[in-house]
Amino acid sequence: MTTAPSTTLAASITDAVKIYGEGEAEVHALRSVSEGFEKSRFTAIMGPSGSGKSTLMHCLAGLDDLTSGSVYIGETELGSLSDKDLTLLRREKIGFVFQAFNLIPTLTAKENILLPLSIAGKKADENWYESVIRAVDLEDRLDHLPSELSGGQQQRVAVARALVTKPEIVYADEPSGNLDSKSGGELLDFMRRAVDEFGQTIVMVTHNPLDASYAHRIVFLDDGHVVDEMAEPTTERVLDKMKHLGD
Repeated sequence: MTTAPSTTLAASITDAVKIYGEGEAEVHALRSVSEGFEKSRFTAIMGPSGSGKSTLMHCLAGLDDLTSGSVYIGETELGSLSDKDLTLLRREKIGFVFQAFNLIPTLTAKENILLPLSIAGKKADENWYESVIRAVDLEDRLDHLPSELSGGQQQRVAVARALVTKPEIVYADEPSGNLDSKSGGELLDFMRRAVDEFGQTIVMVTHNPLDASYAHRIVFLDDGHVVDEMAEPTTERVLDKMKHLGD
């Protein structure tokens, strides 16, 4: 029987193995990975291409199944859930921000932000909704379609959409990847404030040392293993670390 993780963890993974393919085509994406992600913290996951970082995030979010091992959101073990219950958990407890904004082009910014709640048949907490809108600085753009917004504004809509349901954890996959440096910096600054001021929990996959420097902690992967971590990172320290991964 697997012991439930500490209640101070928003998500955790234990003895995680993920294998793709069979025989000579077999690829070990994760090799006995165990890691915890604390509540109200901003954690970045970094590593060389092919290190397993996106696989780790997809398994943590229940978007992909482990070959063996356990994944928890809070004290709920994802492998024990039916497909229906897993879909419900993702909808109610997890927010997602991807490199592609994934906005519905025929909906306004406001309608896109409220879409997860609309699908769930729920109404927004007005105070929380207004706090999120102010934080992402979109008050005067809510009636605009995505095509009428800049890339940075579209990604802020995507972040607001991820936060509006008050998820237990937000997973972000290269969220500034399609943004210029100024818009990317503003987005990462907001994500850090969402953690520091609102108590949000964010786990972000990135290859960018500057983006990673916004996190409280970085987990480094190499060849499917967690090989190191870094608290209170700086761009320079991350650059130096990434140079030596895989040595």
